[in-house]
Amino acid sequence: MAPSTGGGQSWRAQGIRQPRPAVYLPRVGIPPMTCGLPGHDAFAPARHPSEAVTLIDSDLSSPQPGGVSTSAAGPAKSVSVPVAAFAVVPVVVVVTALAGLLTAFSWRYGFHRDELYFLVAGDHLAWGYVDQPPLTPIVARVATAVFGVTPAGLRVASTLACAVTVVVVALVARELGGRRRAQVIAAFCAATSGFVLAVGHMVSTSTFDLLAWVMIAWLALRLLRTGDGRLWVAMGAAVGLAVQNKYLVVALVVALLAAQLALGPRRVLRSRWLVAGVAVAAVVAGPNLWWQAAHGWPQLTVADGISTDDGLENRLLFIPMQIVYLSPLFVPIWIAGLVRLWRAPELRWARPMALAYPVLCALVLLAGGKSYYALPLLLVLTAAGCEPVARWMRDRRRVWTAVAAGAVTVVMSSLISLPVLPPNALSAVNAINKEQGEQVGWPELTSAVAAQWAAIPERERPRAVIFTANYGEASALVRYGSRYKLPMPYSGHMNYAAWGPPPDSADGPVLLVGGQGDQPSGQFFTGCRQVGRVDNGEGVDNEEQNAPIALCSGTAKPWSVLWPRLRHY
Repeated sequence: MAPSTGGGQSWRAQGIRQPRPAVYLPRVGIPPMTCGLPGHDAFAPARHPSEAVTLIDSDLSSPQPGGVSTSAAGPAKSVSVPVAAFAVVPVVVVVTALAGLLTAFSWRYGFHRDELYFLVAGDHLAWGYVDQPPLTPIVARVATAVFGVTPAGLRVASTLACAVTVVVVALVARELGGRRRAQVIAAFCAATSGFVLAVGHMVSTSTFDLLAWVMIAWLALRLLRTGDGRLWVAMGAAVGLAVQNKYLVVALVVALLAAQLALGPRRVLRSRWLVAGVAVAAVVAGPNLWWQAAHGWPQLTVADGISTDDGLENRLLFIPMQIVYLSPLFVPIWIAGLVRLWRAPELRWARPMALAYPVLCALVLLAGGKSYYALPLLLVLTAAGCEPVARWMRDRRRVWTAVAAGAVTVVMSSLISLPVLPPNALSAVNAINKEQGEQVGWPELTSAVAAQWAAIPERERPRAVIFTANYGEASALVRYGSRYKLPMPYSGHMNYAAWGPPPDSADGPVLLVGGQGDQPSGQFFTGCRQVGRVDNGEGVDNEEQNAPIALCSGTAKPWSVLWPRLRHY
């Protein structure tokens, strides 16, 4: 927003080039308030008019802290404060280092079970799946088409997504008054967070969810700071894309709106652009919502299953795991950010973001969701705390303390989130981050299944079926089975149920891979006997280690009759 002239018109409206001298901000009866820096007054000269921004006061009818009254009789008053230029070069250095680190380890171990599933889903493109929207499978298909069907090729997408996430976190710090050093600290904190490294190493719905959430938070902060209603359209597009990746973004929207209604400024909620933003979100998210509605909202059933299976554990470990995922050494920073958003007068406009975090945590706890669901807003709070840290680091002795803490964080986060250790040394890491172990042993599983398939008499194989307990096993057999000339596997798990059943003519032997849950296989199959077990060869105690392989003589009933009972989430 251009500063106004004495005649009430902006420099731009008068066709006059903005002057370079410092702009003195108008006094509106507000006592001096600091910008968080010693000796800096809110009414000190701005560096340059292009750096001036507008703070929209709350539209409550009662007098507000600082002496600004915003009654219904007139518009809310505003003051301008300087915003630092974006620290492009140092932030790019941090992002480049992150991309290099992720790329260096992208080939290690192998595909994660979810990555294998996304690759198969990408070969069955649809507007939706029973357990997820289509965005991540589409990204997986595009990435492997361009960079090759390898772990490193697929993970180019996750590396790029997390690189952009780090840039946006730095922009959040800038939006909240962070100068150059604060922006770099924010970028470093994001880049070395255990969670960011974990989702940057492998393609998952959380990878793109994280990017979408911090982008929405940044746009929300810009909207609160500037009052520019057009930002609702950009937010609508971001929310729509996020819905195409994961429905969890609805919780973020609810938390932000609740905080906005509670603390203001409510003026932005009365903008006509809000309607446009909602329309854009509906158009972008519409195809998947239509698909879910047409199929009876199966994703809600999947979400309920997650809450039922893991809800108690998720609630008990909610705070501890958030601390671990972000980094224990970053706790003072995000606490400082939370306090700063609540107490700093110059950030009064941003208080809804401070309230949104506990509201979001309450929603996740109520639903029994995973602790990392709320982590994107924790990154926003961390960005808010980087300006106080930057001031604290003005003492050279403290700089070295910060450098040492940063080095420890890099080592800790890398060990927890990246495949740094050899697979046979993963036992301790698996206790914290089991996703590392889920990248080990899929070729070995396929080899074990192939050995038992070869034991089936050749004349019976055309009528035989491989049936797996879960999508990870089935997807591994799809990816690696061709080298053993294995048939396409079937499973009742997640969207594999929609890709089945086998034809009723397949009434021969059934090779069962993995435990079949609470239902004994005798209900569905006849003459079953265990013929082998899965061994990843590294002693990694993951979900598939020691999984049984059984050979059955056939099915108790035709596949078409059994299939509804074999479906599970």
